[in-house]
Amino acid sequence: MSILDTIVEQKKLEVAKLPARLIAAGDLRDALLERGERRDFLAALRNASRIALIAEVKKASPSAGVICKDFDPIRIAKEYEAAGANCLSVLTDEKFFQGSLDYLRQIRAAVKLPLLRKDFIIDERQILEAIEWGADAILLIVAILSDEQLEKFHSLATEAGLAALVEIHDEAELERALKISPLLIGVNNRNLKTFKVDLATTERLAARLKSRAGFQPALDRQDARPTLLVAESGIHSRADVERLKQCGAKAVLVGESLMKHGDIGTKVRELMRESS
Repeated sequence: MSILDTIVEQKKLEVAKLPARLIAAGDLRDALLERGERRDFLAALRNASRIALIAEVKKASPSAGVICKDFDPIRIAKEYEAAGANCLSVLTDEKFFQGSLDYLRQIRAAVKLPLLRKDFIIDERQILEAIEWGADAILLIVAILSDEQLEKFHSLATEAGLAALVEIHDEAELERALKISPLLIGVNNRNLKTFKVDLATTERLAARLKSRAGFQPALDRQDARPTLLVAESGIHSRADVERLKQCGAKAVLVGESLMKHGDIGTKVRELMRESS
């Protein structure tokens, strides 16, 4: 059994403890209205003056263990915001990443940036949970969802007003993702089954996305906007960012290299500075 399989089995146990209920888009819209302030995750990426940064609040991972020993999610989030991050990704998985839904709520109260709930979503009740705890976007990992689940969860989220980052790792997952015309596709350079990292994954899939016969930009029912490509994992230097930008990534999601650096602001500026 892979690490990803183990995580999903644990997530099934956690989801089984949630109150039983059917979730419709209207329930999610109501929850967003009740929460109040809306932060547009997608617009924050699209409107960036350079390649956009989704900075990740991440204490640990199965592959690296504890990444940040002096972990203070509020301090980290504030430093990311001050350094110019466009959005934040907040790990909420407890068992494998030492995250917490509490971090979402605390961080939302401390900063003004849009927030992504980074977790392994396998049930629509987790989408409602994400809203209730402060998320503006959710992650949908194609590898752990059936086509029916992927379409349903994506539809629920986007109809309610949440952004959905649809994460892929290979060509087969890209083809599955394109069936739902997502506005956000994330290419994870880390194979979630082997945890091997290779930036060429984004290059390969970005090229396939551009050349795919018959591919049309996604629509958001109001105006035509192309699918925005986010590169995830294995990003450690400005050269990595430039490499991913060149192949078509419009945003990068970075966690480990930022969390390990002694000065978050300095590292953010190093990654995001434009070439002269």
